[in-house]
Amino acid sequence: MKKIQIGTIQLQPSGYRAFVPEAFPPKAMLDFPKNILMKNSDATLKVGELKGITRLLPDIDFFLKMYLRKDATSSSQIEGTAATMIDAIEAEAKINSDLPEDVDDILHYLKALHFGIQRVEDENFPLSLRLIKDLHFQLLHEARTSHLANPGEFRTSQNWIGGTKLSDARFVPPPPSALNSALGDLESFMHADDAVPVLLKAGLLHAQFETIHPFLDGNGRTGRLLITLFLWSKHYLEKPVLYLSSYFHAHRQEYYDHLEGYHQGKVFEWLNFYLDGVIQTATEAIETADKITALREKDMRTIQGLGQRTAQLIIELLPRLYSQPIVNVQTIQDWTGYTRNGAYKMVIRLVDLGILVPRFTDKTYGQSYMYKNYLDIFTES
Repeated sequence: MKKIQIGTIQLQPSGYRAFVPEAFPPKAMLDFPKNILMKNSDATLKVGELKGITRLLPDIDFFLKMYLRKDATSSSQIEGTAATMIDAIEAEAKINSDLPEDVDDILHYLKALHFGIQRVEDENFPLSLRLIKDLHFQLLHEARTSHLANPGEFRTSQNWIGGTKLSDARFVPPPPSALNSALGDLESFMHADDAVPVLLKAGLLHAQFETIHPFLDGNGRTGRLLITLFLWSKHYLEKPVLYLSSYFHAHRQEYYDHLEGYHQGKVFEWLNFYLDGVIQTATEAIETADKITALREKDMRTIQGLGQRTAQLIIELLPRLYSQPIVNVQTIQDWTGYTRNGAYKMVIRLVDLGILVPRFTDKTYGQSYMYKNYLDIFTES
């Protein structure tokens, strides 16, 4: 595939060389080859299928929290976070205090994601440079690495990717003097009423954002947030259930290589990789929805075999478990208003039914319980 020049490496007054973007997007970038247009059509059909499936999924807003947690975990793990989605669920629920310190990364990503969804959905706030800065603030304000980032502010000094200093860096993004122009072009393209297919525009926006690298830290996570929020702001998704971070995490080296190739003009190679990710992620999300439906039907059949009053009580608990699938007795007590003994009996009933399983095999006091069959749907891939 042909290369598209998107910028040049230029010597800076202080003696180092940095990438300076050309006006974005260059005309040749939007002359998509046939294979990219065909793959975009395949991806669009698959996303349309996902929209149809999620429209039929009962209690979708409860399930959404798990999709969000999975993306937050994968996006954070790309940057080196070791904490897991299980850790994040326990931290959110304040069930386990003995957790990795870097679970904070996942919680801050979730905070930023919820913030972005609320701004776009409830407040009809346009996706813009201002919102990107606000997302970055939510992502890194009072986070464990916030001292590196200047949360919510575009950088005024030079950063670099790879290496220990500017002279041995793998890539040096635009100098501060070029940021305003580069970011202005990015925002204009974001809002342009043009014929560029929405999926392709989201992929180009992500790659260009990572090329600009406008923050001192948190660029990768902010840029991955941008993909979903852009697609959703364009009403391309009915619910925000298409998250590419798991795909990027599973193919992390290819992801880095293709972004580096993008800097070098391999724009269509990047789009080909990105569209593969959209197709695979949408396919997996459809499979996830099917598994959720099958599990829900199985559990409902089990519950219907109980007495009417007990069955109704458990049916009312299930949506809460879809949202928070790790609980303890105190959780059930808070949800139901039962006495502690009554809540414990309900937990034991759910264990006997095979809905909950003990979190630890060697623990009695302070035990927590997992909706394991449900958790496995989101953690097995």
